[in-house]
Amino acid sequence: MLHTIMIGTCVFVQGVFAGTLPNGLHRVRVGDKTYSGRPVSRAA
Repeated sequence: MLHTIMIGTCVFVQGVFAGTLPNGLHRVRVGDKTYSGRPVSRAA
């Protein structure tokens, strides 16, 4: 399942959901790299 996270103030990354960290950040995997950031809420 694809998830979008926000890194910093204006950088977004979309990738395969890889888990949630204890501090609430989400991790997504893009190829062989893993990124952590704040989850972006879904549009209504």
